[in-house]
Amino acid sequence: MKALFSLLVLLVALGGGEAPTPTTTAEITGIVTDSDGLPLPGVNVVVKGTTEGTQTDFDGMYSIQAATSDILVFTYLGMKAQKIKVGKNLVINVQMQEDSTALEEVVVVGYGVQKRKMATGAVTSVSAEYDAVRNLQGKASGVNVTPANGYTYHHAPPPQVQNNESYEEINENRFKRVMLNPLSTFSIDVDRAAYSNIRRMINAGQTIPEDAVKIEEMINYFAYDYPQPTGEDPFSITTNLAVTPWNPNTRLVRIGLQGKAFDQEELPASNLTFLIDVSGSMNSSNKLPLLKSAFKLLVNQLRPQDRVSIVVYAGAAGTVLPPTRGNRKAEILAALDGLQAGGSTAGGAGIELAYSLARKHFINGGNNRVILATDGDFNVGASSDKAMEDLIVAKRESGIFLSVLGFGMGNYKDSKLETLADKGNGNHAYIDTMQEAQKVFGEEFGGTLFTIAKDVKIQVEFNPAKVKAYRLIGYENRLLAAEDFMDDTKDAGELGSNHSVTALYEVLPVGTESPFLKPIPDRSYTEVAVDKKNSDSSWFTVRFRYKKPDGKKSKELVQKHLGEPEGLSEDFSFAASLALFGMQLRDSEFANNSDVKQVIALASAGKGADPEGYRGEFLRLVRTHGGNDTAAAQGSEE
Repeated sequence: MKALFSLLVLLVALGGGEAPTPTTTAEITGIVTDSDGLPLPGVNVVVKGTTEGTQTDFDGMYSIQAATSDILVFTYLGMKAQKIKVGKNLVINVQMQEDSTALEEVVVVGYGVQKRKMATGAVTSVSAEYDAVRNLQGKASGVNVTPANGYTYHHAPPPQVQNNESYEEINENRFKRVMLNPLSTFSIDVDRAAYSNIRRMINAGQTIPEDAVKIEEMINYFAYDYPQPTGEDPFSITTNLAVTPWNPNTRLVRIGLQGKAFDQEELPASNLTFLIDVSGSMNSSNKLPLLKSAFKLLVNQLRPQDRVSIVVYAGAAGTVLPPTRGNRKAEILAALDGLQAGGSTAGGAGIELAYSLARKHFINGGNNRVILATDGDFNVGASSDKAMEDLIVAKRESGIFLSVLGFGMGNYKDSKLETLADKGNGNHAYIDTMQEAQKVFGEEFGGTLFTIAKDVKIQVEFNPAKVKAYRLIGYENRLLAAEDFMDDTKDAGELGSNHSVTALYEVLPVGTESPFLKPIPDRSYTEVAVDKKNSDSSWFTVRFRYKKPDGKKSKELVQKHLGEPEGLSEDFSFAASLALFGMQLRDSEFANNSDVKQVIALASAGKGADPEGYRGEFLRLVRTHGGNDTAAAQGSEE
């Protein structure tokens, strides 16, 4: 009866175009745009004086429950806060204005300090079937599962915590002489965690640790217009050469790998095991509550032939949900909704249990995968990076792949999660907002969960008649020895459905000098001169090796790059802007004294149609981080 009354009140309000009385609430919606009228994603929308809030999506849209007497507060780093009383309005559109004073304040004193409190929430519609199943949930395998009291989560801002995040040390790649090091070999990296993690830090006004900046992950966060493969191999290869935008004395090489796209109905049946950290460290709004909302996006895409199990761990590990068909979504959602955080973190025990369950219900020819969601703060049992690596390497031969999703801030252990993903034949993403969850589990569902090629390695040989020296930009943690390329026992990266991989090299042409290239003595036993008779007109040769997901033997593809440097395409320009911004964040000498205006110019030239808004978001991040340096550059963006 109460529900019927509430529905009638809402229908009357909608029919009359007026909001409810101050004692009731209704759904307030709208679009938030920037000063140019473009949708602004990631804006915090909070009911003043409460912890009830949400964020705008990539279309700038939001939805929040509020009363006529409430005041909505709209905040975004670098923008002036907007306070609007709801009144009789059911639709409130807002145009944010840039605040140069706020930007200057962030640049001077903001780093390391969160300048504004964040309040986020996720609203999930729940069917009657889901409500019925949810009420039946109880204890499972020693893990308490508490039914939720409603369908709207409202969480207080995360507590201020000491920054105890950890990142693997990165020693930036330097120029190598072709005559001494003719081969450059590395494993592909399709992880995108670094970009979304950096975005979180910029939006919070925090210092960005140099080792958190993995340039290849920044570049590979974005999709590029590479052609779909047409042959029997599951990817296409694209190469480009241009004058380096930040150094006219060098050339910029782009190598692109595009994985084949499959429709969801073409993908094999999935045996998914959700391994969820419910320890005390996950007890903040941007961890477990966000995690549960993110996984619901994945559950909504499951098919009847797919199966899901849920394992959780805190002080111990337990099974919350046995293997459940994808068409029984209500049961899966109810199990997720009942999870609560508390206790220590026995990550090793959780991994053991998850792999055991996945192996027990293994689907031959299917997609068998463990999806680990955590902040990486393991502190019970096997917990060191080395111990976790040994554990995952032992599980790798089971044929079960691993996806690792990072959440939260303050104690986020990027180094540990990257190790798990690298050694577990998997990928690593960092989810900071529901928009990012939609990207990982929605737009890139196939690439996140379905591997089409494993142990993918790249080896580039530069022609000494054309190239004097080269430098691989990024991929420092993915370098391989030259002899590892043909060694099928050496592990390398995995490629998912419709995923792309981009690698950039900065090369020094023959006859050009550079302060980055140190002199070497003459050699006594090795021929220095280039054999002109055997040299050709190509600049470099690219070799790829890969295995099928269930294969043991790799296959090699070869492609040469012919032709002289050309102008930057939109995609090439945008990839270059990401590389340059990453170098600037790392305070790299190879950025060649460039400034943020050059990043903005390259990104603006490469923005293109940008239907999802990701490239526009990057431009806003650069402007925000650059502070006063961007003021003069904003006009050049248009």
